Amino acid sequence: MTQPENRAGSVDPPGIVQPGPAVAAKATTTVRRRPRRRTVVLGIVAVIVIALVGGLAWFFSPQPLLPEATAALASSPAASFSEEATGLTYTPVGASPTTGLILYPGAKVPAAGYAPTARAIAEEGYLVVVVPMPLNFAIFDVDAASGVIAAHPGITRWVIGGHSLGGAMAAQYAADNPGAVDGLALCGAYSASDLAASGLAASSVYGSLDAAAPKIEDPATQSLLPATTVYDRIEGGNHEQCGWYTGQPNDPPATITREDQQIRIVTAWLALLQAIASAP
Repeated sequence: MTQPENRAGSVDPPGIVQPGPAVAAKATTTVRRRPRRRTVVLGIVAVIVIALVGGLAWFFSPQPLLPEATAALASSPAASFSEEATGLTYTPVGASPTTGLILYPGAKVPAAGYAPTARAIAEEGYLVVVVPMPLNFAIFDVDAASGVIAAHPGITRWVIGGHSLGGAMAAQYAADNPGAVDGLALCGAYSASDLAASGLAASSVYGSLDAAAPKIEDPATQSLLPATTVYDRIEGGNHEQCGWYTGQPNDPPATITREDQQIRIVTAWLALLQAIASAP
């Protein structure tokens, strides 16, 4: 029997048959495709990772502050400012307040976004502390108010409040710590905790254009707050103008000025503080 010759012209050993051209081509094609598939998979993974990192960077990036916010990080003739371990602290000049307000910022908003509001209230005779939150999310430090209360033993009556997520977490703190605070001050926020029987005095301020307005006005939502809660719907106001920052997503433009909306907020919260301060 004649043995097949190999490509070099020699005779192959018995039982060994060289692959035909079609088989060899197929093997070569298979070897070439694997690196391409691996490259495609790695590319897809890279795109997903980049998208996730970019999404997280956007999610945790703070909202830009307006110039009025940073300008209010200073004392005024009627209120002194200090940046303490527990937060941005405003104390009325020439007075020894016994009633204080603790404010939790809205999601992604630095504490300074509420500095003008805090200083305006302090100028009327109340201690005000705006609490900076980890990554600017109050959900990460709901119990921050306890540190503020411990740091100011001279304050015998406290109101806790906040904007948006900060307001919801302030309500959560009040629910989790019965008797720790006397009042709840909300702006563009609502409670997910049942405080109906808490005995708290409460104020809820919100803009008519705020996307959260329907939820705030829902009877089921309002049933979670004390029946004596005072609601102040600000016509033409929106969500962003509860503070002094910009870039709030999905927020309709307000039809009133930020200054006018802030006057309404400060007035409503001052009424709450005054009621608590004068209570027997």
